[in-house]
Amino acid sequence: LLSSGLLTSMDLFIVLVICLSCLILFSLWNGSYAKGKLPPGPTPLPIVGNILQLNTKNITKAYGPVFTAYFGRKPTVVLHGYKAVKEALIDRGEEFSGRGIFSLSLFVLIGIVFSNGKIWKHTRRFSLMVLRNMGMGKKTIEDRIQEEISYLVETLKKTNASPCDPTSLLSCVPCNVICSVIFHTRFDYNDLKFQTLINELTEDSFFFQLYNAFPFLHYIPGCHKKLFKNVACQKEFILEKVKHAPNLSEFTMDNLVITIWDMFGAGTETTSTTMRYGLLLLLKHPEIAAKVQQEIDRVIGRQRSPCMQDRSRMPYTDAVVHEIQRYIDLVPTSLLHAVTEDIQFREYFIPKGTNILIHLSSVLHDDKEFPNPEQFDPGHFLDESGHFKKSDYFMPFSAGKRVCVGESLARMELFLILTSILQNFTLKPLVDPKDIDTTPIVNGLGSVPPFYELCFIPV
Repeated sequence: LLSSGLLTSMDLFIVLVICLSCLILFSLWNGSYAKGKLPPGPTPLPIVGNILQLNTKNITKAYGPVFTAYFGRKPTVVLHGYKAVKEALIDRGEEFSGRGIFSLSLFVLIGIVFSNGKIWKHTRRFSLMVLRNMGMGKKTIEDRIQEEISYLVETLKKTNASPCDPTSLLSCVPCNVICSVIFHTRFDYNDLKFQTLINELTEDSFFFQLYNAFPFLHYIPGCHKKLFKNVACQKEFILEKVKHAPNLSEFTMDNLVITIWDMFGAGTETTSTTMRYGLLLLLKHPEIAAKVQQEIDRVIGRQRSPCMQDRSRMPYTDAVVHEIQRYIDLVPTSLLHAVTEDIQFREYFIPKGTNILIHLSSVLHDDKEFPNPEQFDPGHFLDESGHFKKSDYFMPFSAGKRVCVGESLARMELFLILTSILQNFTLKPLVDPKDIDTTPIVNGLGSVPPFYELCFIPV
């Protein structure tokens, strides 16, 4: 009996070894087969692919600005550097306008972020129409932002210059702006439903990245399952607000709800995190904050609120806002793109449907366009005469057909929030500026600033 049991155990062990060996060989064979068509790249590890090897700077030295990496067993063509990114997203935008398939996109095939083809084009057109009708780039939507900022300023005054964590308040502003644009209403910052929505949107980012890095998590119990609970609650919140909306031709109610959910997801966390990081950088560099305040005093004064017409007369402030976005590199890679047809890209053949990863960091931190790219320096966006200098390398919202639909709204919010805060307050750190740590913490789809508190001193 003992020998029989031992034999059974040995048989099981041998079967497992054979199965694992077959899996490894198949993975290597499958990778080499695909590599024959796609650009070269590092050899993927079985099952996990190149997830644990993605140091793009080292890889580009070996394989150039266009290479193939594997996320699990699925090949993805990575584009690194301005020339490759521009050639794909701008020069050949239609061919690279597909949305790549990754773990969570299989659960959401509608809305503006995850959809493809006609659904995506109709949804994007609808989203832009809504924002345009509400006055994107016009005074009406600017009024809504200014109204929300006035609540922010009054709330900051109530802190009485005491130390506070700005995270929650800075999340309330862009979230309430979206509520105002879409639902024609705003929420009190202490409203329980509103706070729950903001907290869930913040959590979603982290869980979203987890699922896409490790797709098998969907079949394993754990705290990551909270993502689906959060999304269900957010959809219920939105549905309650839009259930009386009129019929909208190509839009089902589900598509409408998911599209609005996309706007919340893309327009709340990104803007609030950018502002939170921006304030931290100004605490670290008080001389830069002081120059912005001097420009505010000279152009706007203290008797009225900032408006978008002021931006053209405030080159230094405009440069600071741009440099915050460039320096923090909030979303190092865009969401996966996909080619919409079989294409020849440079010397490589890329089959229809192949995932494309755009490495935005390599553009925003290009050392030829931005000398000393790892330093926070508004001079990156100023010419020798102190005038604002545009840069084609400025792509924090990505570029081309899949550029963020809320780009204009976000730019408006960032300028008005920053100038309004510095018009009314001086930022005071709790430690010596030289001791402030601005090292980012990787969380979800991007990098977020470390925890900090500050005092808002009324001026």
